Amino acid sequence: MFHASADSGLPADCCSDTNAPAALPASGRVAHPRAPFVLRGERAADVAAREALLDAALGPARTLKSSERLRSGRLPEEGLALVAEDGQGRLVGTVRLWNVSAGGRPALLLGPLAVDESCRGAGVGAALMRLALARAEAAGHAAVILVGDPEYYARFGFSAEATAGLVMPGPTERRRFLARELAAGALDGAAGRVTATGRRTVESNRSDVARAA
Repeated sequence: MFHASADSGLPADCCSDTNAPAALPASGRVAHPRAPFVLRGERAADVAAREALLDAALGPARTLKSSERLRSGRLPEEGLALVAEDGQGRLVGTVRLWNVSAGGRPALLLGPLAVDESCRGAGVGAALMRLALARAEAAGHAAVILVGDPEYYARFGFSAEATAGLVMPGPTERRRFLARELAAGALDGAAGRVTATGRRTVESNRSDVARAA
């Protein structure tokens, strides 16, 4: 299974489509203009298919990545969990963004981004990236960070310059620790650890109550 992961890198020739729609309509579905897939918000019924796609794309070690420490026990930012669906209704792509503090600056962590191998070259990954970034900017978010190959993510405006003073909660290759400002100067001088700030899952809240008891 082919993968397009913001945590582990993406081949530069995978998704080159530049016509991704800028926003989801009220229906929540976008028929992509150049490929047989639609983009929509993630639903509760998508969880099993999403996890199967991520397992196949990233393997069992995906839960050990430093980015996962910022996602564990948290919910993605509302409206920024997106999927791609093919003409048969099969989930073929996923991306989610998570609330974090980047050295005290509010930001989003993007990832994982994953695409089914059968859709390689169809522009699924690029479409998901562009829609996610457009929606994040429209919602007023100031910056997005990720861990991924700069050779791919540079096309979406990501670079390592703004993360020079930031530290992930685990081992991270500096050249792959990237950011894009959605508001000018959002990460100017940002320094310190990246920490999770998003809404907690029900299971995480229950664990906190149990420990307090």
